[in-house]
Amino acid sequence: MSDMWAAQLVAPATFADVRVPAPTASALAPGEVLLRVRAGAICGSDMPLFKGAIQRSGGLGNHPDGAPPGPGCPMHEVVGDVLASRHPGFEAGTTAVGWALGQDAIAELVITEGDSLVPDDGSLPPADAVVAQPLACVIYAVERMGDVAGQRVAVLGQGPIGMLFSHVLKSMGRAAHVVGVDRVDRSAEARVFGVDEFVRASCDRWVESLAADDRPQVVVESIGHQVGTLACAVDAVAAGGLVYYFGVPDDLVYPVPMHTFFRKDLTLRAGTTKDRQRVLRLAQRYLREHPSILDAYVTHRLPMARVQDAYELAAAPRAGQLKVVLES
Repeated sequence: MSDMWAAQLVAPATFADVRVPAPTASALAPGEVLLRVRAGAICGSDMPLFKGAIQRSGGLGNHPDGAPPGPGCPMHEVVGDVLASRHPGFEAGTTAVGWALGQDAIAELVITEGDSLVPDDGSLPPADAVVAQPLACVIYAVERMGDVAGQRVAVLGQGPIGMLFSHVLKSMGRAAHVVGVDRVDRSAEARVFGVDEFVRASCDRWVESLAADDRPQVVVESIGHQVGTLACAVDAVAAGGLVYYFGVPDDLVYPVPMHTFFRKDLTLRAGTTKDRQRVLRLAQRYLREHPSILDAYVTHRLPMARVQDAYELAAAPRAGQLKVVLES
């Protein structure tokens, strides 16, 4: 095709359909793959761009500070058919799942790096297979936490990422007790995802209610996009504990209650997902071993043409809603 459909943000929280030149095999650099998009899932990290925020340096995409997102943005969780490849692990005619590194997957075609994809075995429909991408991020983070077996763990935020953290910490990490904290009533979903104790509250109110013996050894911040929750995590965690900041930071500087951090002798970890092909394969295996989570996790499947409706849904968390997926 000489051109293709894509969605483009033309104002905060407002998409328009556009026709843009279609990428071709001749545009591929070594290691890149051209995909026909089959499905894409909306991530919480897509929300600031959707709402009109400036993307800071070091983000997933390649947009300079202050520049508006281009066609296809913002979406990076993708499943697609390989049309052409300059990566040794992929051939035309196969299907792949992983990252669209330019955050530009709300389109018919997208180019991305093969090292951020793995072949999809076809055992799941694309709208379910795409869950391997966020799950891979969670598995990588849980690996970096070290041994959490037998520990009390709290997950701040019980949206799509927070629920995956709860399940992986309980199942793979063998945490003794998982507490989930969210403003939205997630009690029904919590039972499916292994949450031992769900608390419907803001993070700061939950912290205020904690007794000394209830403080978790590990606190995962899975909300992001605000500065206050990091301080809540530091206040909540037990002495000698770990705070894992997973939520994507929007601000360049975050305040830390340093006196508390110092006196508690805490550890803070954060970072993006590396070794992507390995953890994507682990995520695919995890989904095969725990198929029941998919029905509860992917709550909304919409056609790609309803991109506006899909992002408005994702921007308004509510009970009974987790992952929103767009299908071609």
